[in-house]
Amino acid sequence: MSTTTDPESGTDPRTTTVHLRATGHVRDAMERPHQEFTFEGDTLRDLLETFFDEHPDLAEMLIAETEAEATTDGWAKPPENLPGKWHKNPEGEQTKPYARVLVNGKFNEVLDGFDTKIEDGDRVSFVYPFIFCC
Repeated sequence: MSTTTDPESGTDPRTTTVHLRATGHVRDAMERPHQEFTFEGDTLRDLLETFFDEHPDLAEMLIAETEAEATTDGWAKPPENLPGKWHKNPEGEQTKPYARVLVNGKFNEVLDGFDTKIEDGDRVSFVYPFIFCC
């Protein structure tokens, strides 16, 4: 971890370095699909904001801004009483259909969504598989 002093507050902002990986369509769109990436902060939200500021086209591939963008026709309707705990990320913090963001191999939805804490050396993956039909 490296830090530099913030001239406004006089504090040292925390930086985190992760191993960033991409598969499928995202891999094709990224200049370097396997890289170390350093950002200020320690949450998935901090990482995504920094990375997508530099690569807005990738944000458009992965992140759904509305509930409509996060769903697709053809999903089976779930039963009324689902076992266990089920939840979705809030609107604006979801991925597009078939796209996923993983932290250390786990979907961010089963962690703390975009508020998932990230540590140096964690693996963050952007997944958008190739889908072929008919």
